[in-house]
Amino acid sequence: MSTAQTLRPPSRTLMFLEGRAINELGAFLGALPLLSLAPRGDGHPVLVLPGLVASDMSTRPLRSFLKSKGYAVSGWRQGRNLGLRPGVQQAMVDLLQEVSDTGGRKVSLIGWSLGGLYARQLAKMMPERVRQVITLGSPFASSPKATNAWRVYEMASGRRAEDEDPRFGGSLAGAPPVPTTAIFSRTDGICAWQGCREKASAMSESIEVESSHCGMGHHPAAVYAVADRLAQPEGEWAPFDRGGWRSMVYPDPNR
Repeated sequence: MSTAQTLRPPSRTLMFLEGRAINELGAFLGALPLLSLAPRGDGHPVLVLPGLVASDMSTRPLRSFLKSKGYAVSGWRQGRNLGLRPGVQQAMVDLLQEVSDTGGRKVSLIGWSLGGLYARQLAKMMPERVRQVITLGSPFASSPKATNAWRVYEMASGRRAEDEDPRFGGSLAGAPPVPTTAIFSRTDGICAWQGCREKASAMSESIEVESSHCGMGHHPAAVYAVADRLAQPEGEWAPFDRGGWRSMVYPDPNR
């Protein structure tokens, strides 16, 4: 049996500690003066996909910040994310095409939790339209039942958690053929953190933050890392630099 299949969901203690997401939002608002020092972007389009049962409302702080950095940012425009119900996949494909055509450039995809799984699969299907993928606490490398949300997914979507649609990019675990960053937290109370890490390669990396799952999209360290990744010139992607002060904020993901 593989490691992915034997991973267990986070403990009840960690799940209970997900309440700190509210404090992390307050920390994000308080950190905005410091976050303003993050590099500005080149104006390319960015599409942000929310997590399970969340909507564009959940990603508004992140999207607003990225807009202030000069990006052309879009939400996913489908209300609450209730899983791959009929029409959802095609709507995301159409939206990615629209955002890419409107901007005349490749799109950076950011996905939080389940939204990150979508982002990775879209990049596998349409790599010619995707500049890079950034996931936030997305369990692509583990069994769907290594989360505390699989029952919610099954109720919301009407699908079994284990079911994968081979027409939607193939295997979840395989890395997209574009630069890919997986942001994860060992104190994630929803998804087993081991399943949210990407294998390091010439085009893929993992960045660790000390965050809850439900607050990762607005955690100051995660937001800064997203801004840093997006600011790289197209075609010049390089792994995240943990040197200097960053080593005090970002733990070594391979420790």
